[in-house]
Amino acid sequence: MELAAVTVVVATRNRSASLAATLDRLRALPERPHVIVVDNASDDDTRAIARRHAVHLVRLDRNLGAAARTVGARRARTRHVAFCDDDSWWRPKSLSRAAALLDVHPRLGLLAGRVVLEPVGVDDPACAAMATSPLGREPDLPGPSVLGFVACGAVVRRDAFLAVGGFHERLGIGGEEALLAIDLARTGWGLAYVDDVVAHHAPAGRRDPAARRRVVERNRLWLAALRRPLGTAARCFGGTAARSLADADARAALLRALGGLPWIARERRPVSAALEGRLRLLET
Repeated sequence: MELAAVTVVVATRNRSASLAATLDRLRALPERPHVIVVDNASDDDTRAIARRHAVHLVRLDRNLGAAARTVGARRARTRHVAFCDDDSWWRPKSLSRAAALLDVHPRLGLLAGRVVLEPVGVDDPACAAMATSPLGREPDLPGPSVLGFVACGAVVRRDAFLAVGGFHERLGIGGEEALLAIDLARTGWGLAYVDDVVAHHAPAGRRDPAARRRVVERNRLWLAALRRPLGTAARCFGGTAARSLADADARAALLRALGGLPWIARERRPVSAALEGRLRLLET
């Protein structure tokens, strides 16, 4: 693979110490990828860290959450873009492996790699689910077909990613991957899990675990309203409403999700019956 055939986009906010460690590891990769750091309006020394590592820094004036990755992908000039968190990094040769697979599988829009949780060195639980995906393996893809992924272990075909809008700005961070996966699939792109493309993730302490749970649940409801049939969406909202009677997080998520219905009505694009069948297969 030619040097810098993959751009690595790192979204960050106020985690300069872990960002520095991540950039050290990325700069040491044999692939020597181009690195773009997108700063979600940090007020620490992120700018100095990026300058010290001689990476391309994009400074945002507000926190776009996961949509910062989309900003970075727009700045990239390579065919493929790998995502990285400020507390994750890619294993040497994994990016070259991913780029080669994307090049020889023209329908592959997103490659979901294996994510190893550090410091314990065990796989993220999502990896087992992807490896044993009930969707099977399509002959023109390099691994099991999936309709979900872990963002810090994903490599995308840049044109496909941008064509579907990238990560939706309203979703923030927390379950934001599902909508992108569905939008790639609904436009004909394949998504596959590849075990020997590996990212390492040393999750930083959550700033507010309860807030994240609310975001994840809200995004799950928004996804249902945006892309699933009305009956499926109604059941999702109904289940959360039932839980909200005794669960304050569910109640908060439901109220926030209902507040998004006006823009959802404008952006709602239900998936085909075939894709809905695949989504239901994953839920059984």
